[in-house]
Amino acid sequence: MDDRIFESRKQILLDLMNDKQYVPMKIKELAVILQVSREERPKLEQVLAALLEEGKIEINKRGKYKIAEETTVTGTFLPHPKGFGFVEAEGMEEDIFIPEEYTGNAFCQDMVQVVLIPGKNRKRREGRITAILSHTISEVVGTYEKSKNFGFVVPDNPKILQDIFVPIENSKGAVNGHKVIVQITQYGSARRKPEGKIVKIIGHINDPGTDVLSVVYARELPFEFPEKVLNQAERVRDEVSEADMAGRMDLRSVPMVTIDGEDAKDLDDAVSLSREGAIWHLGVHIADVSNYVQENSALDREAKKRGTSVYLVDRVIPMLPHRLSNGICSLNEGCDRLALSCLIDIDEKGNVTGSQIVESVICVDRRMTYTSVKKILEDRDEIEREKYQELVPMFEEMQKLAGILREKRRKRGSIDFDFPETKMILDKRGKPVDIKPYDRNVATKIIEDFMLIANETVAQEYFWRELPFVYRTHDTPDPEKIQALAEFIRNFGYGLKGVQDEIHPKELQKLLARIADSPEEMLISRLTLRSMKQARYSTECTGHFGLAAKYYCHFTSPIRRYPDLQIHRIIKENLRGRMNPERIAHYEEILPEVAEHSSKTERRADEAERETEKMKKAEYMQEHIGEIYEGVISGITSWGMYVELPSTVEGLIHVSNLYDDRYYYQEESHEMVGVDTGTVYKLGQSIQVRVLGADKQTRTIDFVPAAKEDWEDR
Repeated sequence: MDDRIFESRKQILLDLMNDKQYVPMKIKELAVILQVSREERPKLEQVLAALLEEGKIEINKRGKYKIAEETTVTGTFLPHPKGFGFVEAEGMEEDIFIPEEYTGNAFCQDMVQVVLIPGKNRKRREGRITAILSHTISEVVGTYEKSKNFGFVVPDNPKILQDIFVPIENSKGAVNGHKVIVQITQYGSARRKPEGKIVKIIGHINDPGTDVLSVVYARELPFEFPEKVLNQAERVRDEVSEADMAGRMDLRSVPMVTIDGEDAKDLDDAVSLSREGAIWHLGVHIADVSNYVQENSALDREAKKRGTSVYLVDRVIPMLPHRLSNGICSLNEGCDRLALSCLIDIDEKGNVTGSQIVESVICVDRRMTYTSVKKILEDRDEIEREKYQELVPMFEEMQKLAGILREKRRKRGSIDFDFPETKMILDKRGKPVDIKPYDRNVATKIIEDFMLIANETVAQEYFWRELPFVYRTHDTPDPEKIQALAEFIRNFGYGLKGVQDEIHPKELQKLLARIADSPEEMLISRLTLRSMKQARYSTECTGHFGLAAKYYCHFTSPIRRYPDLQIHRIIKENLRGRMNPERIAHYEEILPEVAEHSSKTERRADEAERETEKMKKAEYMQEHIGEIYEGVISGITSWGMYVELPSTVEGLIHVSNLYDDRYYYQEESHEMVGVDTGTVYKLGQSIQVRVLGADKQTRTIDFVPAAKEDWEDR
């Protein structure tokens, strides 16, 4: 049967089935109506099979055929550079694929209405956009390029595929190379580009800080405090008054320290430790920010809006004005400060035998750094130990207790992803001059372990008090993702138990232990992390999968995280006997929105931090084109191999840049194999690379394998 006849028969059958008096029907009934003979039945079955495959008809449990019903959903449109796109719809596990001819001129992140194209045999649901309900993006950050009588803005966001046309009268005097914010006035069509007017010139691309500031604007991070907020901060006293200290537990005579990075200025946690026999008395003392940031004040509304402080490569965008975060709320050495202290008794097995949360007044004895404490405990530096001789015994006890707490968490199944963080050194103009891995040491682990036990202790107490609260939760991974991970690692000879049911975190912990120091460690660790859900804030205490903890919250950083500040208020109202039914109802009403908004602002901050880091890495490598490095193959795909350098810089060797042979990706073994030479590249393999190129705008770095003679001449 030729294609023309076949398509004609499909259309006849569809027309028949669209007539409601004839549906649903079995194949025998269709054959009778269409006068199809027994000999021609296979042709009818062939047509029906094609229509089923295309999703134009469906078959019910009784074997009757009918026109497939259309399902309409709404979601967010995300275009792809190749013309097609995807729609993220709530409640659907996978994004909906939108073929190019069905995108309906939707703009990036538009809220759209989609009709699903029926069909059970597709790997991914497909749809067509039938209506654009609303535009999410009204302003775009990009680079202005000027022509004679007009200009246009090239968006920084790679998902916005069209340049935005700017009439010369709407250019605000911008010149070539200006980073600008353009307000969209028309969203364009198939034949016409979007149009806009420039509302702000951020700066020239060559001006220091413009690059990072562009990310700040693009991510809509609020970074300038309103005058009303600054005025309120100015009215806060510089010192703790006697009235403020009234009724608080006086802990100023207790030896305590802060331990932070050298550059830290907002010191919101101090620690103290003493021991009586088999019991340690741990004090985790947290700045009482809520004493200065009253609920519903201008300061509070701005802090809630920001949700978190944002730590970018060249600046910090604080949640609170510096006058508070670096002043009266910072636990500075030798200064009286108000705090909420979590006092915990812990036995030699790491069990909490008793705890108390109190409003306190404290005075930090010494402002310590991670580097200094590492010198004392790890390096046994005599000069450093002599300098802090009165505190050395406490630090040594801290090291012991932290180790016990860490081991206890390990035994219950806590998962520890030890990816090296990046430490970036910038010059005065914001140019990266060095990039190093920032590894955790004994000092960072001590603080981490003490903050974790304090957060768990506070969360457990308030769970059992049955009061409204904000918890930090991390749900069990989706079984499908764990199943996919299990299938992937089987290629390397590893396995996972409990994949069919709810997996226990201990299984993933065991996997990470087994792959330690193996060539595939980095890849499998990252895939394991991606298979897990994102941690979030919630009013329900559903536990923290990654920490294998039943109870967990964020209590220890109220200067830089809004949920911590919020639960400090709840704790203080409870301590003061004010948590009456009216206040309980108030918190039950506001906390769900606080939790949801805080989760969103946290993700926004993480994305901005990653984006600026990738941008600066690309900028750094632009100054090292042609140089040779040794790295490790961290990922292999059909389009090439990713190589990670010891500095944490990662770049791509595109398959087209593997010059010595024709290579193909062997999916089963995750290898890149040369057709003629038989050369094999494997995950975790050391490789010498030469920097081919780097693009700050696209945040990409390209490598090629270094020739043997280049490496030997190095």
